[in-house]
Amino acid sequence: MIELEDVPELDNPVVVAAFEGWNDAGEAATAAIDHLVEMWDADAIAALDPEDYYDFQVNRPRVVLDEGRRRIHWRTTRILVATDPGIGRDVVLVQGIEPSFRWRAFTIELMEFAQQVGASTVFTLGALMADVAHTRPIPVTATSDDDDVIHRFDLEPSRYEGPTGIVGVLADAATQSGLQSISCWAAVPHYAGHSPSPKATLALISRLEELLDAPIPHGDLADSAKAWERGINELADTDEEVAEYVQSLEEAQDTADLPEASGDAIAREFERYLRRRGQDGPG
Repeated sequence: MIELEDVPELDNPVVVAAFEGWNDAGEAATAAIDHLVEMWDADAIAALDPEDYYDFQVNRPRVVLDEGRRRIHWRTTRILVATDPGIGRDVVLVQGIEPSFRWRAFTIELMEFAQQVGASTVFTLGALMADVAHTRPIPVTATSDDDDVIHRFDLEPSRYEGPTGIVGVLADAATQSGLQSISCWAAVPHYAGHSPSPKATLALISRLEELLDAPIPHGDLADSAKAWERGINELADTDEEVAEYVQSLEEAQDTADLPEASGDAIAREFERYLRRRGQDGPG
């Protein structure tokens, strides 16, 4: 690991991580980290040595001009710290690229850093293409493999089996290291998943707000999300097949969402409301 700045003493920090590549449909997860870096004015304090983890024919270095001088910028995974971001604790942000090789060594470095700064929880963000309609709220699934964490945050147990990316490996490494591990995945409409999806980014940020139980500034994400949705609407308006397909997804999604109005779901929402009221105090 390459130290860029001295690591400050952190206040009860959590880690939030996302990576470019297989885990990042619509660039939603990495855009969420970019948003947090900007909103919280996070400072880069370390970076992983790209020589150890990246194929430079896949992730090529770039030539940049810095005050009139040419230099080489090596793309890698950076660690940033947001101190006093207004949520009652500090946050370590991991902003990177899925490594080309040596995944276990990669995750060990990140977990050792998390333990070194006293982090208690690791949030991993991802996005996948799915059969969902762009006109409906973007579904975000939050899961964990820890029964205590599932109960505390009212999460779903992870039942996925199949190929995984660095997000899945890092989440497992956090659990194995004794940290609380929570994964949040946004479902991006597959017919609109090849361009940036600010609506999915906003959905991830909103879910993270719930899990942290603290507000996060949205900036212009809401406006960008509306503009994105208008753009997809225009595409559907000019293509009858796309319009029919979107309508079928809307109907299927609306039907699938009906159980959310069940008594158990309403009771859980009411319990969360009472907990928030209790934390806010009487008034």
